Amino acid sequence: MSVTRGRSFVEVICEKYSPENFPYRRGMGIGIHIAFGPQGSPVKARLNLPAILVLDGCGINTAGEETDIAAFCSHVCELDLSNNNLQDWYEISKIVSNLANLTFLNLTSNSLTEARLDSKCAASFSRIQRLVLNNTKVSWETIHTFLQELPRLEELFLCLNDYRTVLLSPCSYPSLRLLHITDNNLTDWAELHKLGQMFPGLDTLILANNPLTSIVDSQETLARLFPNLRSINLHNSGYHQLFY
Repeated sequence: MSVTRGRSFVEVICEKYSPENFPYRRGMGIGIHIAFGPQGSPVKARLNLPAILVLDGCGINTAGEETDIAAFCSHVCELDLSNNNLQDWYEISKIVSNLANLTFLNLTSNSLTEARLDSKCAASFSRIQRLVLNNTKVSWETIHTFLQELPRLEELFLCLNDYRTVLLSPCSYPSLRLLHITDNNLTDWAELHKLGQMFPGLDTLILANNPLTSIVDSQETLARLFPNLRSINLHNSGYHQLFY
């Protein structure tokens, strides 16, 4: 049985955005030179990376040379790393910390269940405003560590993570405006009180496809728990409501 070797972020961008595989055009990334390894390949080539970088399903499991990431990707503002093999927050942080303009990060379907995140590592994500952690099975402890280090975070996606409960944080995070937490296993409406406590600035809460039991709160209680909420999506949860 053959074992597939992992690939680095740098390897993938060099391959995907080489002149042979990606049309050369004017714009950000023009004139970037890359040095190849000692395998007899050309000494230099040109890369033209877009500001919105999509690298889903590329088998990435490591960062590669950080100096190369900083040189090639300093202009990148959105990065999609979904469906890769990243399992280590430290490797991800080596990528993110070298993308000076990054505000959007998608890590959907990377297996991060066992990955440990400390505050120093999380601080390298501090510029992120939109973070997608769907189907990563990240723990609430990891989410709390992120929240403490991401003061600009406005949108958080936590779908398909098998959550049955919400772990309350001792802190609140008023910057968050949108929480997308569909397709989990939340059943107790009381668990959602914790979301109101942690995210008082929420204006959009998407809870579709959670098997929630009855809503026991009055309209006044809901308004107090979620003072800025404009909409709540309860599709396929037994309720279909939209508050304004």
